[in-house]
Amino acid sequence: MRGYFAIGVERSSKQLNLGNLMRSSHAFGASFFFTIGATYKAIEGMSDTSKSLSHMPFYNWQSIEEAQFPVGCRLVGVELVDEAIALPSFRHPLNAAYILGPERGNLSDEVIERCDYLVQIPTKFCVNVAMAGAIVMYDRTLSFGRFAARPLHEGGPGQPLPQPKRHGMPAHK
Repeated sequence: MRGYFAIGVERSSKQLNLGNLMRSSHAFGASFFFTIGATYKAIEGMSDTSKSLSHMPFYNWQSIEEAQFPVGCRLVGVELVDEAIALPSFRHPLNAAYILGPERGNLSDEVIERCDYLVQIPTKFCVNVAMAGAIVMYDRTLSFGRFAARPLHEGGPGQPLPQPKRHGMPAHK
């Protein structure tokens, strides 16, 4: 896959969520990670077990006005609002930076104004910020990946339809 993507979060305050999101971004191949207005505690106490900062750049901006993304990079806000595009209907830009809101709140009006697109994960209510980021990255991977088309029946491509297995009590002899 060509192009690149980055993941970031605005006003993060929970170190475990931030570390989990950083680890996931590293696993999915993000080109860089960023925060906007994150608290010192969240940045200092990351629970990132993959040590992602030794594998990709990290930017810690205090405001969206400070943020400098590469030329041609589209900023995509992830927010559960009516005007957002449902993630399964969204065509990901080739070069994108995805920004998620804080654990207890929404993306700021300033960030939303700067976004090229707003997308939402079609859930009944907000999910954990680290989980939301992983869902967006997984969707991007599916969109740009070179995977076989899904088969018409359950299972993987080229596999025969499995015979039903008995579950529960063993059969009498």
